[in-house]
Amino acid sequence: MLRCSLAYAAIVICSLAPPHSAAHAQSRAVIELFTSQGCSSCPPADQLLGQLTADPSLVPVSVPVDYWDYLGWKDTLADPRHTARQKAYAHARGDGQVYTPQVVVNGILHAVGSDKAAIEAAIANSRKNGAMSLLPTLTLSDTRLNVMVPEVADARTSAEVWLVGLARAATIAIGRGENKGRTITYHNVVRRWMKLGDWTGNAHSWTIPVQTLKGANIDEAAVLVQSGTTEKPKAILGAALAAIQ
Repeated sequence: MLRCSLAYAAIVICSLAPPHSAAHAQSRAVIELFTSQGCSSCPPADQLLGQLTADPSLVPVSVPVDYWDYLGWKDTLADPRHTARQKAYAHARGDGQVYTPQVVVNGILHAVGSDKAAIEAAIANSRKNGAMSLLPTLTLSDTRLNVMVPEVADARTSAEVWLVGLARAATIAIGRGENKGRTITYHNVVRRWMKLGDWTGNAHSWTIPVQTLKGANIDEAAVLVQSGTTEKPKAILGAALAAIQ
């Protein structure tokens, strides 16, 4: 199904590592799936993201949006800040394309969220364009999360460091709208954003009480080191994922 987004004149299509306590010694590609419980074309993408969570080279997250709520079902996981993030990506890329299911790969490229081949191609292409050059670490020690972003002597860009609270799985019975009667499981659902600070090339570390992220069924955390700003997000330079329960 094709629709025009309310906020853009773009075509809208409404229609991927078990959790670890520390980052792997490799850059992990970030897959952000913008999805909606009110989108009939989203379930295949939601299912694919669940499959991608088994890949230790990825940090796949679901980012539920709210702009299809008017179709008869209010997304129970959506956050208007997610919609704003998706629109900010479209502005930063300059193409204005906002749709569901949409995947944004490493903050740079986008693809239809159910198209695995396109997502894999976007991962490869984004790495060529300078994404994922950092190896941050995220570890759990007792009741604290430890985040470390290493030094890069010739860093050419600054970045924001974000801690993201995730619900590993959220199963929703949908009562109305395009997916009425379906029960869908969403994976690595973003439930909280917390900016830790800015990175300008020097090594930096943060220690955060795990309790800060508790609530909303949060049982995982991701750290994203992303160039640009919240309003103009650019390439994600590095990421890590950790279980917190």
